[in-house]
Amino acid sequence: MKVTLSHVPHISNKIAIDLNKSGLVMMTSGLEAVAQEAEKLLLQSVKQEAALEERVNDIVEDNEEQIDFYLADERQLFWMIKKKLADEYGVILSYEERFSDLAHKILDALYEEDLINYDVSENRIKNIIYDAMTSFVADNGEIEQIVIDKMKSYKRQLIPGTDEYEILYEKLYHEELQKKGMA
Repeated sequence: MKVTLSHVPHISNKIAIDLNKSGLVMMTSGLEAVAQEAEKLLLQSVKQEAALEERVNDIVEDNEEQIDFYLADERQLFWMIKKKLADEYGVILSYEERFSDLAHKILDALYEEDLINYDVSENRIKNIIYDAMTSFVADNGEIEQIVIDKMKSYKRQLIPGTDEYEILYEKLYHEELQKKGMA
């Protein structure tokens, strides 16, 4: 699943919570500082991918006539172009590899900023960070479905995209994250 800007604060919090719960890490400046540092790196990653996709969209739009002429599949072309430009934008396309790389970068940043101390191998701490990201991604689809089902059960029909819908969605989403210990 693709990580979006709205997921970043939740993933960052989960990383901080999971590191704290592990008992393997001592946080020198608290949960919030760890979450903020993780958030910086996650935001950077999401923005890099967004810039890449924006460039790919521009290329596809600029060549729309040729795409139509050759009856090419736009999604397939989008993916091929994205794959070709990924290195230039510093984007790892495999989410497994991207999360592993991010976990390592987050660990390095937390250690360099003296936000955590640990006496175990780096790999154990990196795995906690990696697992926090992947478990959030795995649980997120389920959480979103629970929230949508709750919203559908309301007597008054809410219209997606309205302020009222978005506010209620965020409130219910946050409640579900708290129930799962992710916020």
